[in-house]
Order: sequence, then C-alpha cells, then structure tokens
Amino acid sequence: MNNPILEIKDICYSYHTLKGETPALSHISFQVEKGEFLAIAGPSGCGKSTLLSVIFGLLVPESGEILFHVTPKEMPASRHQTAGICPKMGYMLQHDHLFEWRTIYQNVILGLEINHQLTPDKIDRVTEMLKDYDLYKFKDKKPSELSGGMKQRAALIRTLVLDPEILLLDEPFSALDYQTRLSVSSDICNIIRSTGKTAILITHDLSEAISLADRILVMSKRPATIKCDFPIHLTLSDDSPLASRNAPEYQGYFNKLWKEISDENYVQNTTPLK
Repeated sequence: MNNPILEIKDICYSYHTLKGETPALSHISFQVEKGEFLAIAGPSGCGKSTLLSVIFGLLVPESGEILFHVTPKEMPASRHQTAGICPKMGYMLQHDHLFEWRTIYQNVILGLEINHQLTPDKIDRVTEMLKDYDLYKFKDKKPSELSGGMKQRAALIRTLVLDPEILLLDEPFSALDYQTRLSVSSDICNIIRSTGKTAILITHDLSEAISLADRILVMSKRPATIKCDFPIHLTLSDDSPLASRNAPEYQGYFNKLWKEISDENYVQNTTPLK
C-alpha cells in the first residue's frame, strides 16, 4: 500500500450472551488505500457486517487496533478498544431508512441538522448534489413516491453531504430488484469514484464485487479471518461497472472467488451472525 487511509490490525471480536460466547472475528488485519474501492465477500453469517460495525465504532473490539491516517485536527489518528463513531466515516445500510414524514430534501439534510452543520455552503452543496443525481425535481416528494433506486441515491447524498473520508456500504443494493440493482450499483459506484472517496463494500454478489471493486477480500467462516486478497485488474476501454462484466478477466475472477466461498460453505454454521 502506497497511501493507506485505514489500517485494521489484529482485530478480534466475540458476541456474548447468557448461553456463552460466539467468536465472530479472529485476528483480522488489512489496509485500505486512499481512494480505493474495496469489496468484502464471504459465506453467509461469517461476520462481514460485524466487521463494518467495529470499523465504524458501533462495536468495540476485544483486541486489536484501527488506525486512521488523516490530519490530527480532523480526528484522532487511532482508536484502540475505545467506543465512539468515527466522524469522518459514512455508513450506508441495506435499506435507505428515509423517513416517510419528511420530504426527500428534509431527509437529505437530516445528518446536517443533527451535526449542527446546516450552513449556507452545505445547503448549496445539497442543492448541487440533488441536481447532479437527478433528484432535484423530486426534492419535495415523500420517499413512498420515489423508486427504490432513487431512494438509494437520496440516502447516498445524505451520507456524502457530511463529507466523510471513508464510506462503509453494507449491501446497500440488496433490497432492489435485479435490474434496478445493476443500474443503481453502477450509478452509485460512478458517483463515489467521481468524488474520490474511499469505499468498503459488503456484498454477497460476486459479480457486483468484481465489477465495482479495485480489490476483493474473502472472509472465512466464523470466527472469520481474511482468507484471501484478490486485486482486480480488468482490461476494457469502457471501465464502467456494467461494461466490466464483459472483460476477458471477469470469468476467471468469478471462478476463483466462487471456489473460495464455496469451500467455506461446506462447513455448517450455527447461530449465524449478520
């Protein structure tokens, strides 16, 4: 890595209940380069979403360290076994979580309101993004009046307007039908790349991972480790996510990823983790 913005060092985490302990993450280590689009795949229930929650600060690891390489004025350079959400990260979940009693515009500015950042410059930025992402004429509509893809774009604007350094994407397209998912994932990937943001995507869709990501990590069954690391290099004149599925290297990557995850799926898991 030439310019890592994030380092995950030897992270371990377990869930604890009255019935006992369920190990989820075991000695997870990797780096993410500034501006990189990283995808994380793995068998169902292996703890992919748990890993994102630990990175974001919603869960406190039992051991290990998370290092953020940003200026000291913006935030602390490291977080080790400490609680607290990272202020320079944006978290996009599986569902858009837009509030029906608020208009699209009111939903988009919600984060700014909560963080007391509703300044004239930020309001101008919201208007600009609504126009850029073809949502401005729908700004006074309620979420139920928009398609699933439009609602996901609104959720992305709500996240981006806070100017996060890193975007965490927890299967944000999984609730969409297949055709809409292809289109929206491509649109959102292009938006993220155009802003130069660093992104970490959790996905079960190997085609999606290959077409969107610069690199793919495969997690093992729980307690999860990083099983393998696939840099993605596709040779196409059109590097859009949709076109990338026609790249000559695409099928080879798919077969390798499928084999790694299929081998893990032969092992039965109990008490699946999200």
